[in-house]
Amino acid sequence: MTDTRRRVKVYTLNEDRQWDDRGTGHVSSAYVERLKGMSLLVRAESDGSLLLESKINPNTAYQKQQDTLIVWSEAENYDLALSFQEKAGCDEIWEKICQVQGKDPSVDITQELIDESEEERFDDMSSPGLELPPCELSRLEEVAELVASSLPSPLRREKLALALENEGYIRKLLELFRVCEDLENREGLHHLYDIIKGIFLLNRTALFEVMFSEECIMDMIGCLEFDPSLPQPRRHREFLTTTARFKEVIPISDPELRQKIHQTYRVQYIQDMVLPTPSVFEENMLSTLHSFIFFNKVEIVGMLQDDEKFLTELFAQLTDEATDDDKRHELVNFLKEFCAFSQTLQPQNRDAFFKTLSNMGILPALEVILGMDDVQVRGAATDIFSYLVEYNPSMVREFVMQESQQNDDDILLINLIIEHMICDTDPELGGAVQLMGLLRTLVDPENMLATANKTEKTEFLSFFYKHCMHVLSAPLLANTTEEKPSKDINYSLAVKSHCTFRTNFSCPGALRFMRKIIGLKDEFYNRYIMRNFLFEPVVKAFLNNGSRYNLINSAIIEMFEYVRVEDVKSLTAHIIENYWKALEDVDYVQTFKGLKLRYEQQRERQDNPKLDSMRSILRNHRFRRDARTLEDEEEMWFNTDEEDLEDGEAVVPPSDKMKSDEDLMDPISKFMERKKCTLLLHAGGNYADSNNVLNVLSYRLLTFDGISLLFQGGLVGLVDYPDDDEEDEDEEDADSKEESPPLSKKSKLSS
Repeated sequence: MTDTRRRVKVYTLNEDRQWDDRGTGHVSSAYVERLKGMSLLVRAESDGSLLLESKINPNTAYQKQQDTLIVWSEAENYDLALSFQEKAGCDEIWEKICQVQGKDPSVDITQELIDESEEERFDDMSSPGLELPPCELSRLEEVAELVASSLPSPLRREKLALALENEGYIRKLLELFRVCEDLENREGLHHLYDIIKGIFLLNRTALFEVMFSEECIMDMIGCLEFDPSLPQPRRHREFLTTTARFKEVIPISDPELRQKIHQTYRVQYIQDMVLPTPSVFEENMLSTLHSFIFFNKVEIVGMLQDDEKFLTELFAQLTDEATDDDKRHELVNFLKEFCAFSQTLQPQNRDAFFKTLSNMGILPALEVILGMDDVQVRGAATDIFSYLVEYNPSMVREFVMQESQQNDDDILLINLIIEHMICDTDPELGGAVQLMGLLRTLVDPENMLATANKTEKTEFLSFFYKHCMHVLSAPLLANTTEEKPSKDINYSLAVKSHCTFRTNFSCPGALRFMRKIIGLKDEFYNRYIMRNFLFEPVVKAFLNNGSRYNLINSAIIEMFEYVRVEDVKSLTAHIIENYWKALEDVDYVQTFKGLKLRYEQQRERQDNPKLDSMRSILRNHRFRRDARTLEDEEEMWFNTDEEDLEDGEAVVPPSDKMKSDEDLMDPISKFMERKKCTLLLHAGGNYADSNNVLNVLSYRLLTFDGISLLFQGGLVGLVDYPDDDEEDEDEEDADSKEESPPLSKKSKLSS
């Protein structure tokens, strides 16, 4: 059986004066030959690795705190702490340390390194213990001066602390405080303020335990209300006793836990609100106060985790339909604060915390809460859900996939999240933006696990498209059933890009989206773009925009320039063969003429294979292989017929002569009609039909770079100008015009 007396946690103090948990193990003391002395050894309980090997130096100051902590410094900025599971183990190791240093185990600190001169050190060490003046009203000024004069000297601080402990001096001072307050003795109250503040700076755990005890803490806070630099005293006690009320949403049966919660809240209040802002010198002297609060919090979380009755009752009331709204609101807020509280824990403690909540059924409880009408309750539930997603998205994914085997799609947790995102009533869309981020985290392939037995990416994304995508895309489909969108939608979805392009390009998001697809340089998407003539609305928007130099103009030109620079052969041929007549007169940029040159070079290589082979040989030594570059065999496969094409039908219909005006507009009409039919077929139900090529398209996009387009309400524009306001006015003018090109452009098309 494991010896729990020696079970410890190892902590180190980081640069932010916060304790980092280095692991849990078992401590022992032994002679280490390499270190030439007795040392403290801690071996991890998980794998037996060495967590700590620290020589017990004769001159190192070790402190024993709260009966289960031993703290010391091994370097100027390297503090260590051992937190014992049992007091007996702490006492045993403390005796070993004191034995090596020749100290009495009854002391709480062995010694302290000092920076005083040898003469001053000799005077202090040769003098007896510090003698405090009698604790009388007339001697308060003398006591205040003694405390102030002792703070600069480490040895004097140590002697002052010992004297305060041994004589029960703090309780006597607090009795004088009550007398001074009754007598309204403002001078005495000011002296007591200086004395209590100085005692804080002694940085002594034993003194804190007295000051923060139930019978002393409120009087101690009262002393700190009478700051001599303020004209009127503060009212901290009034706030703590009347304004701040402790409410038990679930009764806490453990009196020790209740007392620890009260104490921690008050000490945190003292640190944040009561104590004056410390100077650089004083800040380093309050490290023990930080440690006191930290270990109290760790202890509270542990005690609540171990109280299964408390957590069981909490989740039972949360999900009970009979629970009234006010009560449920309090329960959810408590759980939210509980989760926020856990963020201060170290990783190991936080893991145990969330595993406990998961075992108690926090995700099913959140599902019930998110289905309620109370906006505030749902908001708190969203915050709790965010903690879970940030902690372990895989845990959430596993839950929703298991849930789909028992429940309908409409009541799945992830679909509830999507619905709340879409239906957010906040004009600022604060909740929607938060939910978008959570949804993006859940579908991000980068944080999905891949083990020997399963691939989370394949399983979850397949689940998402089968059970959730139709919910996510439904508003966009409903908004684009007509020639123009019925209302403005602030996001673009990969799954229905063609619907967005029907909007006369009033929303630059559609253009950004298509640019993102082209940027993937994936022939799968390129074939889809060409087969459905998705460049038609782009060219049409470009022509409707006329000669105006604005965001739409620049963004469209940049898209065509990208095709030219990257030499995307299939798109180059498609653009020139179908839209050259419409674009050949654009001469204020060389983009389109450059595309035509690329196209002619491609034709030349096709007509002269030997010349192409020679160029390939010359390029061979400087060819840079890209992760997305296709092998020759794959390119040949991409150019073959697809299942949804008739035999003999080419992916890109070649044309020896350019299209006329009617030929250019005809594919747009066919495109509109074809998409209307698709929407009508889907209007009755499942938008995520596995046979729908759109789902295949969106699945491939989601698993690559396009994921950022799914859930970001607003994307960074392709081109940004300082005169956006003027451009907006230009775009509004463009919207008011007819869909067909202006007469000047029509003449160009037919020429």
